[in-house]
Amino acid sequence: MTAADGRLIGALEACLFASPEPIGLEVLAEVLDQEAREVDRLIDCLQARYAPVECGVKIIRAGGKVQIRTKEEYGEIVARFLEPEGETLSPAALETLALVAYKQPITRPEVDVYRGVQSAHLLRRLEVEGLIGAVGRKDAPGRPKLYGTTERFLLQFGLDDLGQLPPLPDSSEKGMDEQG
Repeated sequence: MTAADGRLIGALEACLFASPEPIGLEVLAEVLDQEAREVDRLIDCLQARYAPVECGVKIIRAGGKVQIRTKEEYGEIVARFLEPEGETLSPAALETLALVAYKQPITRPEVDVYRGVQSAHLLRRLEVEGLIGAVGRKDAPGRPKLYGTTERFLLQFGLDDLGQLPPLPDSSEKGMDEQG
C-alpha cells in the first residue's frame, strides 16, 4: 500500500465515521476526487482492516451505499451504552410502529382504528425518533398525512428493505385485514 493509498483510506474512514447515514459510492468518489472503481478498491482495503475478530466495527455495503457499523457480537453492549434504561420504545409505541411498517402508507385515523385509542402522540414520538415520516397526503377529506417507515427504521432493525419484515401470524393478519 502506498502512502497515497493510506491517506485516501484514512479520508474514507473519516467520512464514513462522521456520517450518521450510509454514503453513496458516487458521493465518496466525488469527495475523495477519485474514480468510483478506485473508491471501491479502497473500501475493500478498509473492510480488510476491520476484519480481525478484535475489531468492534465493520464496513457494510447495501444498495450502493457504504457505512461503518458495529459488529453484531458487540450490539448488545452498544445498545446498553446508547439507550439508558427507560428510554426504549414502549409496547404501545412498538405496536404503532408495527402498524405503520406493515400497513404503510397509513393515516393517523387509520392507526387509531386499529389500536382502538388515540395515537397522535405516539406517531409524533416515532417521527421525532426518525423511525417514521410523512410520505404524502391521502386524497380524502382533510387530506390527512400518510405515514411510512424511514431508512433509519431499516437500519435500526437491521433490514435491507421492508420485504425482510417477518410475516404476520395468520390471526393477526386476519384482524388487520378485516379492519383495513
